[in-house]
Formats: sequence, structure tokens, C-alpha cells
Amino acid sequence: MKNQIVEAQKNKPTEEMIRIAQEEGVDINVLCSYVASGKVAILANNRHKNFTPKGIGKGLSVKVNANIGTSPEKADIKLEMEKLEMAKKAGADTVMDLSTGGDLREIRKTIIEHAEIPVGTVPIYEAAVETVKKRKTITKMDPDELFDIIERNGEDGVDFITVHCGVTIKSIERLREQGRITGIVSRGGAFLAEWIIINKKENPLYEQYDRLLAIAKKYDMTLSLGDGLRPGCIADATDRGQIEELIILGELCSKAIENGVQVMIEGPGHVPINQIETNIVLQKRLCNEAPFYVLGPIVTDIAPGYDHITSAIGGAIAAYYGADFLCYVTPSEHLGLPSPQDVRDGVIVTKIAAHAADIARGNKRALKMDEEMSKFRKALDWEGQFKCAIDPEKIKEFRKGRGLHDDVCSMCGEYCSMKIIKDYFQKK
Repeated sequence: MKNQIVEAQKNKPTEEMIRIAQEEGVDINVLCSYVASGKVAILANNRHKNFTPKGIGKGLSVKVNANIGTSPEKADIKLEMEKLEMAKKAGADTVMDLSTGGDLREIRKTIIEHAEIPVGTVPIYEAAVETVKKRKTITKMDPDELFDIIERNGEDGVDFITVHCGVTIKSIERLREQGRITGIVSRGGAFLAEWIIINKKENPLYEQYDRLLAIAKKYDMTLSLGDGLRPGCIADATDRGQIEELIILGELCSKAIENGVQVMIEGPGHVPINQIETNIVLQKRLCNEAPFYVLGPIVTDIAPGYDHITSAIGGAIAAYYGADFLCYVTPSEHLGLPSPQDVRDGVIVTKIAAHAADIARGNKRALKMDEEMSKFRKALDWEGQFKCAIDPEKIKEFRKGRGLHDDVCSMCGEYCSMKIIKDYFQKK
């Protein structure tokens, strides 16, 4: 079966690479070299059919991921399909299934069947759920069952999986000695930390990393090396526990690339604006410029209900400094499961952040889109503006609801500045 990084290391661009190079307007030979060195990941499980592959990393536009998924309290696959459709319509580049309630494999297969974009999962969730179903505590999780679940994810066509390989005996001890306000806020990180502490054994994802690499290579399933010790509040940002885990992930990243497995590195959640650049520089340096997948970062802790905005602020700055992949945050972050409308709002604001960063990074396609919007705005061409807008439905609703004429907006009306001086600035 086809493997993107192996083919790239032979200097043989795949169909997926050629397609992505054409869509992004980049040189195929440059893209191929970035894939070969691990600076770009092509999300495309070789078992996944009828979908659009995506490239994440150096030289490419910033991508956006949307998380969906059930909980034990609300396991409604129809609702998740509604969220999926909302995410796609809003422009998400990928989607992650974080389900913990219902028939997890059936939910995963249904999402993959209908997604039409790359799909990610977190296998440790399913392993924990299966263990609890057997009336056991999470600490009784069988490592072999965890690897069997990872294998099933590959068979089902999952394109990338979050694996918290950097939560180790050493990194947990570092965190304990240091102390934190919020401790461990990653669900997968907490599952593994408890398993390690109670069993007094090393994290199986770290100890049996070669086994993990063999499965990932078989399906060309990208490993998203998870930040199980990410900071959960501003006061904990860029601490020793977080950096200890990042150092471990950098070492594991190099080993994966050497073994023909694509990798992304996941980044911190809560980070103040003045520390964002430092976090990006550290990751790129320690992980050989591997694609950086960040949750936000959220730049303040005091805005529940508006964390899609605090996240978009951090995401725009992070992407400007080099982050490649933004995981959206919805208005319901820290409060509960997102509704379909929350999903839409989260994707839209994160797309705005990604686009703003693309402009600052000199992305020609992004710059052209803004130039086109400006021309349409100058011409009071509303149909043109609809085509350029990240959220055309929003501006259509605004105008329809306020009964406006095509030659004015609601701010200035007949006193429109561009309308007043339109003739003066026209070139003869």
C-alpha cells in the first residue's frame, strides 16, 4: 500500500502531493522534499476512499480542524452528523471524532463515510471506554487492547490519531515536583498518567513505540503526538512539565520520520500572548520543523462562553509565528458539548485566524482573496463580496434583514464615503 513519506524519500511525488501542490500553488519538488524530511504531513490513510487529502506544514496554508463526538450522556449519531455537515459547510479542513458514548466504531465509520475530508481520532478514549464497559477501572486497561484499537482505527481509514506518547514516568515526575494550578487537563493524558502511577509501569505508547510505528506505517496513518501535559491555565504556560514532554516528542518525531511514519506535534492550550512566539520557536527547534498542531492557544482564562474568540486571537498569532494547524475552540469550551451552531461559530472564527496569519505570512492566494474583496467592496458589488467572504450567509442575512439597497451598506447609507468620491478617483 502507498506511503506518502516513503515515496517522497524516493523523490516520487504521489497523486495526493501533486493535487495539494496544484491547489496550494506551490512547487511540487519543494513539497515532495518537505514531506520526505517530515516538515509536511499528507493526511491520507491508504484505506480511506472518496475524500480530499490535506497537506499540513511548511510552505502550505494554515489548516483548521473541528472536533465533534458523543459523550456517555449524549450519544446521538444524527446530531454528530449535523455537526459534521456544519463543520464542512463552514470550511473545516479536517474533523476529529472524540466520541466516548455509544457504539464508538460504528460512529467512527459513519463519520469517515460522510466526512469527505481527513478524519482524526484519539484511540485512548476508546480503550478507556472499553475497559470501563468490562466493569474495570481505567488503570486496568490492557496495553494489547489499546494497540488492537489503534489497528482498527487504521483499518477503518482514520487519517491521523492523537497518541500521548510523551506522558512518561519521567515527565509525570517532573510535573509532580514542579506543581501546577490545573494539573493535567488533557483527558488522554490523565488516563495514561493514572495508569502509569497506579501500575508503576511505563506508558505503553512510549515503551512500545516501535509497535505503534509499525501500525501507523502500514496504513500511512499520521501520528499526532499529543500534548498530554499541556497547560490548562495561563499561570501554568511554558512550564517544566510542558517542555519536558515536548523534548520527548521531539525525539519520538525524529524516530518516526526515520521509520517512514508521518508526524505532527500537538501544542499547548492556554498561553499568554507574550509567550506564543517562544512556544512556536521551541517546538520548531526541538521537533525539526515538524507540523505544529495547536489548540488555540487560548490567551486568557476569564472568557467562558467566548473562548472561540480567545482561541482565535491566540491562533492567529501562533500561525503567524509558524504553527501549521489550528484546532478550533467553540463557545462551549469549558462548559459542555458543542451544539451544531457552536461548531459553525468555532470553525468560522478559526478560519478567520488562519486566513489572517496566511496574509501576514505572504500567502499569495490569501492576499489575492483580500484584494478581490476590496475591489468588490469599492464597486459596491455585493454578489462579489458574497463569493469572497469567509461567511457569506452572515452578510446575506444582515442585508436581507435590514432591507438595504444594493448601492449602500447600513453604516453610512446615502452618505457612503466610497460612493461620494467614486468618480474623483477613477483613472482617466
